[in-house]
Amino acid sequence: MTHPHAYPHLDAAAMSQLAPETLAVAAGRPERGPDTPVNPAVVLSSTFVGLGGVGEEGAIGYARVSNPTWEPFEEAVGRLEGAELPALVYSSGMGAIAAALSLVPVGGVLVAPQHAYSGTLGLAQSKAERGELSLIGVDIADTEATAAALDGADVLWVESPTNPMLEVADLPALVAAARAAGVLVVVDNTFSTPLGQKPLALGADVVVHSATKYLAGHSDVLLGIAVAATVQLRERLHAHRTLHGAIAGPFEAWLGLRGLRTLALRVERSQATAGELARRLDAHPAVARVRYPGLPADPGHERAAAQFTGFGSVVSIEFDDAASADAFVARLALWLPATSLGGVESTIERRRRHAGEAQTVPEGLVRLSVGIENVEDLWEDLRQSLEAGR
Repeated sequence: MTHPHAYPHLDAAAMSQLAPETLAVAAGRPERGPDTPVNPAVVLSSTFVGLGGVGEEGAIGYARVSNPTWEPFEEAVGRLEGAELPALVYSSGMGAIAAALSLVPVGGVLVAPQHAYSGTLGLAQSKAERGELSLIGVDIADTEATAAALDGADVLWVESPTNPMLEVADLPALVAAARAAGVLVVVDNTFSTPLGQKPLALGADVVVHSATKYLAGHSDVLLGIAVAATVQLRERLHAHRTLHGAIAGPFEAWLGLRGLRTLALRVERSQATAGELARRLDAHPAVARVRYPGLPADPGHERAAAQFTGFGSVVSIEFDDAASADAFVARLALWLPATSLGGVESTIERRRRHAGEAQTVPEGLVRLSVGIENVEDLWEDLRQSLEAGR
């Protein structure tokens, strides 16, 4: 007879059978028992009682090494990415990126997209200037040229879609080429999220996220995530986090997990709206160009349709010059003129206003991060600004 207070719990095998939308809600929950909480607690402690030996499995010791509040978030994101190991949470996306870039050996070669998150490129370029690594920039959508650049390389960095040009890489082909060349593959999966693609399943070695964006989803925390395919890589990333101190606060990690619970709903709504807005913007004569993989005429559409389960919630549009783009943004009332992306609110900015943006990004390019507002309200704000500028 089953005890009335014995509750079943999803084990790892059962978790692996769940859909991603369900995992985002179910993973990282406390063990069930009488009157146990539904959500994990926030643990506020800088140190922990140590009864075992230093380095013993399960021992925390000091909060720079681990924290019980991080662990549910790390478990949930790891499962979403299809990893066999928990993720690692960092104090920011740049913390995770810095840890992943540390996998390039001193004097080694990094192959990276010419268009990518400006923080990633800025850190890589500063390392190159100090002689810590050699940096080879590539058009990540050009599979043949990227594969050719892997000869003698140590790490291939991939963004797909790229920020802010929304170029789409042939990730399976690039991973295969990197494998043949003995090159580690790191994929920044911030734009696609684990709901859009799972790079580890294709053979990537490390996945990173700015969890500030879609994973947390409310523009209220700075967080980063790294997910490793092997124990050895995870240990190297964990050591970098511990020694460099890029650790998340427990409240931030708790908020990240709370935000993750609605990831599927937010992404479903925002990318449906993004697709509709992209179609309307593409038909408007005041817009010189729309970049969005969901448009059939987009250069990355066929590849994105084959690789992604959705086309994402970021749309980039181009005007003839910076002045026209700035004026367009300035006339908007609902869209927030702010950097970052992936929140519930829709944000917009001309990317070249940032000095660190790649010089090959058009001066008139405006990046739209589509939120969860009503599509007609968002369109009316865009439309009135476009019409006022004609």
